[in-house]
Amino acid sequence: MRIAYLTANDPMDRRSWSGTQFYMARALERHCGDVYCVGPLPLVSAKIAKIASRVLQGVGITYLYTHTNSISRRLGKLAQDRMRGRDCDLIFAPAGSVVLAHYSTPLPIVYLSDATQKLMVGYYPEFNGLSRSSLRVADEMERIAIKKSSHSVFPSSWAAESAVRDYGADPAAVHVVPFGANVEEWPDRSRALEGGPLDKCRMLFVGREWERKGGEIAFEALLALEQLGVDAELTVVGCTPAKGFRHPSLRVFPFLNKNNPVERAQLEELYFRSHFFLLPTRAECFSIALCEANAYGLPVLSTQTGGLLELVRDGVNGFLFPLDARGHAYASRVQEVFGSPAIYQTLRRSSREQFETRLNWDAWGRRMKAILSAAIRSPRTS
Repeated sequence: MRIAYLTANDPMDRRSWSGTQFYMARALERHCGDVYCVGPLPLVSAKIAKIASRVLQGVGITYLYTHTNSISRRLGKLAQDRMRGRDCDLIFAPAGSVVLAHYSTPLPIVYLSDATQKLMVGYYPEFNGLSRSSLRVADEMERIAIKKSSHSVFPSSWAAESAVRDYGADPAAVHVVPFGANVEEWPDRSRALEGGPLDKCRMLFVGREWERKGGEIAFEALLALEQLGVDAELTVVGCTPAKGFRHPSLRVFPFLNKNNPVERAQLEELYFRSHFFLLPTRAECFSIALCEANAYGLPVLSTQTGGLLELVRDGVNGFLFPLDARGHAYASRVQEVFGSPAIYQTLRRSSREQFETRLNWDAWGRRMKAILSAAIRSPRTS
């Protein structure tokens, strides 16, 4: 099949959507057919809108500068110009509500997102305090994108159920397909299951947002393990802990660039040497980082929130804790599991198996082939 891959940004840039759009495109090429990238769709007006939003935020007016009708119209026109003369079977639009809202095509559309607009309001910090008009426009774009699409795809039931409940999507046309780990090649299985030396318990925290990702609780877990007599270490990658979070057993790598071979190898080594992946996140649509942790055989410890309830299967590839759980709860579970080598090694094996069977992009691509094929056969919904 011939797939028009519709995004506003450049899907081949591994910084777009944390690399997820890049790995999706590659999986579609391997399992579904030819992929034509419609984006990037550069807009000078989008850059101006970003600057304007910062100025207005200073006087108490907050809005989603990416979700405006003027930008959506321009993106829709650019996309139609790019598609002119292209012979494609369908449109695949990941995170594409803004483009789809003012985009017209006779081709069937498959829309993908990790959450709906309704779910984000009051959940992620950047969606708090938005103006009513901004919320109304963004919500309408979500509704239009879902209505225009023959099929909608989400990585979790949390998001899929919202599409049906809040936007009237046909349950038969809504699919739950977990995302995969953003790794170039599958980490060596035997090395992943071997893990790092057992001289101390090494915990890994990877995330750009210290507060939202629960960095404070991860730090509390380190202190609690110390009180329990467990020699432990916490490595933080991707952000700098807030002021006051300092400890001899806390290692910090503010940024490691996966596009840089040396830094990518350094990050891989941290995964291989770690024993647990700790992410007490406060809000999460879906965590690619947890998929990556399982790729390296790391059991994950995270939170009962958002799209993680299916991603992490308790006692299989990690453990989920209530949102109000503090560091001592995480530390107690780490001590319990790490203190029993047989239980710990079984958990490593089952964590890796979850990656191999469902949390990789090949598994995603195989399931997407059936969905895209069904979309081509389906009558247009709008």
